Amino acid sequence: MHGPEFAADPAAFYERARATGPTTPVELAAGVRATLVTSYDAALHVLRSTETFSKDPRRWNDLNDGTVPPDSPVVPMMMYRPNALFSDGEDHRRLRGAITDSLARVEPNTLRGYVERSADTLIDRFAPTGKADLLGEYAQVLPLLVFNRLFGCPAEYGLKLVEGMSGIFDGVDAERANELLVTTLFELVTLKRKQPGPDVTSWLIAHPAELTDEEMIHTLVVLMGAGTEPQQNLIANGLRLLLSDDRFAGDLSGGSLPVEDALDEVLWTDPPMANYAVHYPKRDVMYEGALLKAGDPVVISLAAANTDPALTNDQRAGNRAHLAWSAGPHNCPAQTEARLIASVAVEKLLDRLPDVELALPASELEWRPGPFHRALAALPVTFPPARTVGASVAEEPAGGRPEGPYGSGYGAPAAAPESVRPRSGWARLLAWWRGE
Repeated sequence: MHGPEFAADPAAFYERARATGPTTPVELAAGVRATLVTSYDAALHVLRSTETFSKDPRRWNDLNDGTVPPDSPVVPMMMYRPNALFSDGEDHRRLRGAITDSLARVEPNTLRGYVERSADTLIDRFAPTGKADLLGEYAQVLPLLVFNRLFGCPAEYGLKLVEGMSGIFDGVDAERANELLVTTLFELVTLKRKQPGPDVTSWLIAHPAELTDEEMIHTLVVLMGAGTEPQQNLIANGLRLLLSDDRFAGDLSGGSLPVEDALDEVLWTDPPMANYAVHYPKRDVMYEGALLKAGDPVVISLAAANTDPALTNDQRAGNRAHLAWSAGPHNCPAQTEARLIASVAVEKLLDRLPDVELALPASELEWRPGPFHRALAALPVTFPPARTVGASVAEEPAGGRPEGPYGSGYGAPAAAPESVRPRSGWARLLAWWRGE
């Protein structure tokens, strides 16, 4: 599941995998063995059977005995962290409660307004040019601006967090990237303990769950991971579908923007995290004739489960029974906020640039390799040059923090130079912000 062949056509891989039954052995990275769950019913069984399957990676046999080295590119995405994603039982309830209570303090209209202003700021950067990469210049940047705003991240930490998260998702020197991410978030937590503000980080610190510094750091890791890479993929994949699928093209030309329908379709067929929700059997388990050995990772293919031929209802618009947000006790706690951000981002782009078109056939778009995400490498478009509206994300600085180019309440980066646009993934965004 690593390499360009899988990234180019995961549907063909899932079809072959289904021939072996609801589960199949896979390799996530070189030498990293796992079992992939490809059926909808089997996925729900694993996700909901907390008495049989654990989320705690400290059970991972191959990592414990050195079969999987600590510098494997998938380890930072699968290793144990003291947060809600990798815990069970009472620990999970305590840590997740802190997250849900803190996110509940985010006012939807405030969030919508900030996304709109951030979107306008970014669109203003490329609107007069008549062309853009909607991944590198829009979908990648917008979630990070929103994250930094909501979590009170000062400007000077911005580049380091981008570099750290980039390495984890793209598997580039992932061990060093993880260390950079953890160190930077420790600095953020230390700052917020001394200088709390009206932001999610401060609310997490003040929560009655009394998260330790280590729990705070790794809670922020999972929130940043979920709020940036999957969010950008949902925005970009939604825009790709709206601009390339005849089912939506007629509505677009007629002035109706079926954004919610397009997002439903993406969440069913191209969920931004295609394969994840890793579980570990607590004991040897036989499932549909396959042996799932205790301590061996079981990865849920959210994409394969959603497109399981056994599902009889192919009506996706308005149907939220997909597994894009996972299911069971570890389902995504921020799905409402994630969907709002994506829908506002897509609506704003299409409202500002109603005649936008893909710059090449959809079949020629490239997808980034990786076992976990469904992520475009670029989304080039053309459109008639449009006027700017003079928006700025610095119009409403959060908590009186100083303005600058990278953090919350700080203006957007300058337009990406042509020389850096061909780069893939977060590396391109990092190079853009550095001016390389």
